[in-house]
Amino acid sequence: MQMTNIHYLPGHRIVEHYGLVQGSTIRAKHLGRDIAASLKNLVGGELKGYTELLSESRAEATARMAEQARQLGANAVINVRYATSSVAQGAAELFAYGTAVKVEPERQP
Repeated sequence: MQMTNIHYLPGHRIVEHYGLVQGSTIRAKHLGRDIAASLKNLVGGELKGYTELLSESRAEATARMAEQARQLGANAVINVRYATSSVAQGAAELFAYGTAVKVEPERQP
């Protein structure tokens, strides 16, 4: 599955348009990560536990979006975007969305 955050796939033309596809995951903070983050707040620096959590969440939401596109018959998702929102204290949703399309390579003269 090819994906891009622009509205076309360079070197390809869109031959089918399937519409919006999406994937999401809701993750809760982990007590161990919270304790480490609290300590890190005292001295500064990257909160690696949260960075890993966000990376895992993004990968899961993206995979779910790609699977939805595959089920529609798409081979690409264009105009991919991400959003986050708080759904409860200590839990957040990561939402991935884009436009499912079928593309084929442009013919060269």
